[in-house]
Amino acid sequence: MGECSRQRGVPPALVPFTRHQHPGTGKLVFIPPLATGSELTTRREALRRAAVGSASLLGAGEAASLAVRALPAWARPIPELPRFRRPDSLPFPHLPAGTPSMPHIRHIVVLIMENHSFDNLLGLVPYQVPGRRGVDGLTRRHGRLLDFNPDASGQPVFAQHAESPCQLDRVPSQAWNASHESYDNGRNDGFVRASGPIAMRFWDERDLPFTYSLVKHFPIGQRFFCSTLGQTYPNRRFFFTGTASGTIATDNTTFSIPAANGTIFDRLDAHGIDWGVYYQNLPSWLIVPGVASPPGRVARQHHFDQFLVDAAAGRLPAFAFIDPDYDTTSEENPQDVQVGERFIAQVVQALMRAPSWKHTALFITYDEHGGYYDHVPPPRAIKPDDIPPLTKPGDAPGAYDRYGFRVPLIVVSPWARPGYISSVVQDLTSITAFIERKWNLPAMTFRDANAHPMTDYFDLRRRAFVRPPRLAPAPDLAPGLAKCHAAGLNPPLPGPPAPSVRADVSRFLTRTG
Repeated sequence: MGECSRQRGVPPALVPFTRHQHPGTGKLVFIPPLATGSELTTRREALRRAAVGSASLLGAGEAASLAVRALPAWARPIPELPRFRRPDSLPFPHLPAGTPSMPHIRHIVVLIMENHSFDNLLGLVPYQVPGRRGVDGLTRRHGRLLDFNPDASGQPVFAQHAESPCQLDRVPSQAWNASHESYDNGRNDGFVRASGPIAMRFWDERDLPFTYSLVKHFPIGQRFFCSTLGQTYPNRRFFFTGTASGTIATDNTTFSIPAANGTIFDRLDAHGIDWGVYYQNLPSWLIVPGVASPPGRVARQHHFDQFLVDAAAGRLPAFAFIDPDYDTTSEENPQDVQVGERFIAQVVQALMRAPSWKHTALFITYDEHGGYYDHVPPPRAIKPDDIPPLTKPGDAPGAYDRYGFRVPLIVVSPWARPGYISSVVQDLTSITAFIERKWNLPAMTFRDANAHPMTDYFDLRRRAFVRPPRLAPAPDLAPGLAKCHAAGLNPPLPGPPAPSVRADVSRFLTRTG
């Protein structure tokens, strides 16, 4: 099976790659393309637009071409990869570092949740959300889901709706070995062998009405992957630093490995760009040792309550990173996913009511797949640097030359393209690249330097959501908790007493902090 092919016949052209020779090793690397005209919409949307004769960035006609050329450089969708960028290079090399672009967007907010694949949360979007039939989720025919993985005896285990919004403790597994077994050289048929039938469970609009109403209106990425086949810490390090720096697990290893070429926070500080970290119980940026050491850094760290105050007062910094409570609201197992759903709704509603809404872009995603099934094989990725994974005897062989599994990605902004579905290959460092593009910041590694900067999610010629759309309310917890208790599950909940079950993310951060 080809590198870019799907199990169920997705044309490889959906995720084409450009081959380049790595300047360090001389080996061929495969770089996902930046958005081309044909990738800036779904085929169905293109046909619809053509039928009504509307002009758009997709149009092959002269009018559309002229319209694109008339836009300033920062407002144009990226047409192609002009060259193989190197670490410390600038998105706009003809401009000084720190030069702002995209003046329509003055506040970038990033919320990274925990441990769910695209199919696990959004797999039923094409069947439950009007106008979203083209989304590449689970396959259903005549009311029956066809996605399955074989168990150890070869018997099929089909995708199945979860009986409650609660998860089991520590299963399924997203560890390095389990992720590689699930991937199985592109077959994506090892999830059940790695973690058991629980890996095939999913949630949908019945459980996540707020998320599904976001998806109805705002753009989503259906080729958005986590950055490596592994756990939370290495994937979050990709966002913060452009590389995992050898880490492959959520453990204490990370605290002895500093950033290879600085962090995105270093880049922002170097050019006087205001930023802040807002957290519920623990700030995850501390997984990078020394990140809070420079003078003034600790003062940029605030409890989440301050985010609500700053948003309401119109005082949000230019860049804001939000950490959920890693024991209760992050959606990691054994949590109740509806508790996390309510937290997402709180963030979105705070921003939509804020005076700064008209200049805000919110990225909502998940750091990795959590061991849950997804049908799209992760494609090849450019290596961030020459630092190999710190594997031990018994670990699966691997490198940082492949993305992890797909994770949900929703962009919420008044400038977002309504109903857009991105098929451009992107990962967590693509959000980093968007930040770098906004302020013309130097890249940290080959990965973020060449990541697609997610400009395809925006139409900066018009504000489609100057008035936010009406969204479904977040779910009441009581009915879901009753189902959890009936199944013998007692998820950790916000508020006292402190949860008796701690997630690995918070356990290790607590010990270090």
